[in-house]
Amino acid sequence: APSAVEIIEVVLQGYAWGSTTSIPDLLGRPVTGEPVAELWLGAHPSAPSLVGGAGVRLDELVAADTEAALGHDVAERFDTLPFLLKVLAADAPLSLQAHPSVAQAEAGFAREESAGIAIDAPDRSFRDRHHKPELICALTEFDALCGFREPEQTIEVFESIATPGLDTVCEMLRTDPTSEGLGRVLEWILTLDVADAAALVEPVVAACREDRGGPHAAERAMAAMLGDRYPGDAG
Repeated sequence: APSAVEIIEVVLQGYAWGSTTSIPDLLGRPVTGEPVAELWLGAHPSAPSLVGGAGVRLDELVAADTEAALGHDVAERFDTLPFLLKVLAADAPLSLQAHPSVAQAEAGFAREESAGIAIDAPDRSFRDRHHKPELICALTEFDALCGFREPEQTIEVFESIATPGLDTVCEMLRTDPTSEGLGRVLEWILTLDVADAAALVEPVVAACREDRGGPHAAERAMAAMLGDRYPGDAG
């Protein structure tokens, strides 16, 4: 006999960087003026979709009979729905994101569970025990900054920006041009206090705003745009 078809309700996330119109228009819902950044369709425990008119949580439905919900092979391998479909509608640059490895995710999740931090708490870092590989399919023009250049290439870009503020960063990269050295530079930048971050960032943004030509024009234009959006932000 054919299986019954159930309606699955999506979950909306109102992050500040979201578009006020794109996802409401997609769903045929009224525009309220509030940002709607993401549409989630899946069984993630922090915001699971609801199934059927009774509003059963998809994660609970899967957990109740995993093999029936997912099929034998997927249930045996993952024991949960192994993906989350999102529709993103970005109206502003997103915040920096760092995704953990499998080992980091499992350890971090266990640590926060044992500490009793709620899944939806704002200071929660690991909302599940899984790593976060992602696949993006751009439906409209979309710019993504992913990963890092080799340190010598980063130095070349920084030296094209007319400010001495980046000399310290370049020297740190020259001293240790390995991935570990790059990690230390990134940690140093992202842990600057507000005043020191602004003192580093603002002259760089000003220099990029003044000179948008040359071989690294795209990088300087991006830095100027981000600096206008998020003044003084070390990211």
